Order: sequence, then C-alpha cells, then structure tokens
Amino acid sequence: MNASTESLKAFAHAASSGSFSEAARKLGKSQSTISEAIARLELDTGVELFQRHTRRLVLTDAGASLLDHAEAILAAVDRFSRQANTLSRGEEARLTLALSDAYQQNQYEARLTELDERYPQLEFECLIAERVDVLDLVRQGRAHLGLLAAQHRYPPDIAHARTRESTEFGLFVSRTHALTETPRVDDATLQRWRALRLSSVAASEGGHDDMPASGTQCWAAPDYLLLLEMAALGFGWAALPKPLVNAYGQNRLAELTANGWPRHVAVDVVWSRQRDLGPAAAWLLDRLLA
Repeated sequence: MNASTESLKAFAHAASSGSFSEAARKLGKSQSTISEAIARLELDTGVELFQRHTRRLVLTDAGASLLDHAEAILAAVDRFSRQANTLSRGEEARLTLALSDAYQQNQYEARLTELDERYPQLEFECLIAERVDVLDLVRQGRAHLGLLAAQHRYPPDIAHARTRESTEFGLFVSRTHALTETPRVDDATLQRWRALRLSSVAASEGGHDDMPASGTQCWAAPDYLLLLEMAALGFGWAALPKPLVNAYGQNRLAELTANGWPRHVAVDVVWSRQRDLGPAAAWLLDRLLA
C-alpha cells in the first residue's frame, strides 16, 4: 500500500466534519478531489472507510480503526516538517502561547526562563484561555502553541502531544457555603446547587466527560481564575486546578470530599498543521515535551 499524505488528510477531515464538501472547504480543495482521494485510499487499503447510505458520513468499523493510525502518520509527517523548517528557516520575531491554568505555574516559569536565555531578542506574548478557546486561537494563527487540559479528540488540523505534566483538580466552594457541612458529596447533592463552569463547557452539549454533572443552574466564566473568584464569593461549586487554588484562593475556599476527587488531568500542547512553526516555537515545543 502507498497511501499519500493528501489522501490521509482528506480521510481525517472528512471523518471529523462528516462531509466531503466540508472537508474540501477546510483543505481548499474541490469536493471531487476529496472524494477521489478517499476512493483511492479505500482502493489501496482494500476496505470501505465510510458508510455511504447515510446523509452524513459515518465511519465503518474498519474506518474508525484506521483513523487513529492515519492521525498518527499525519502527526509524524508534521514532526518531520517541523524539524526540517527549524533547520532551514531563520528565527521568528514574535512567539505567542495560549495558556490554560491547568498548566502548572512553576513549569511555565521554568520554560519562560529557558526561552529568554536562548532567544533574548524574541518578543513573547501569553494569552490565557481554556479548552475550545485555546484551539480557536491556534487555528486562527493568533497563537503559535497552546497548552490545555487534555481532550479526548482534536480537529484534524490541530496537531497535539501529551506533556509530562498533569494537574490535580478538586471540587471547591466558599468556606461559608452550605455544602461544606456535607461530609461527602455525590452528584445528586451537587446538582441541587449552582455549578460554576468554563464558558466553553457550559455551552457544549452534555458538558465535559471528566467533570461532575451541572446543577439546576449554571454560571460560567472564560477561565479558571474567574471561576475561583466566583466560588470564593459563594456563588456555587467549581472543579478547579489545585495549584491555582493554593496560589490565589487557599484561605477563601474549602475542598469538598467526593468519590473520584481530587483527580489528575493530563496536559496537552497543541499547534496548527496549517502553519509552519519557526525555530523558537519549535524549540519551545520540544522543551514542553521534554
């Protein structure tokens, strides 16, 4: 078999969007080009990748099995291209990082110190964002790299890798909140009280698999620091990174005792497959993964 990178990209984008036309739009190709690329891939593999009797593209069992391998190949091609560009291009003038509060502050400070020592003339910008907002900043080219709590799946135009870091999350309320009087809370108890959640999670269907179910009422904020302040003021309960609480809310918040909590959440670094990373961004990426 000799599957081309273009065929694998067409496959990944079609699987993600559920449409040949949408995959064509994202890749800047014609719909017929995408259809032909996937047909060639099916011919090369000898398996049908999509069920075509439905209005929306649905992966076959074989297609679902091969999708992870296709994404792994695209990630390897991306690493190859990144290293080649690092060797051939000059240093970029500016580097922007979109950062989640899920990434531990001591690690962030260590990486910044190294970046300053290696690229003292580089302009650096840090944007605080969470989850979908991090991905949007990277996809739009507003940020070169992003750090966020690990997601179950990413869009095919977003490259991602797992860092060695993880962050411990706990459930927190104000020290004066009535929930502090409950020795051990469960989901049913939490649902009777207002939940404080990230805006991107509150707006999505079903929230996030790793977090407790929302209460009958939900207030939202775009980042964890604002959620911390809302919790400290007694407006509800929130799942928060414990290092953030230790730094900014330790004397104002109480941690709830609940089954499965606290829990460790892995941290991923993401970047766009549509844009080459310059030497400084590529170096920082390698350091984040070291």
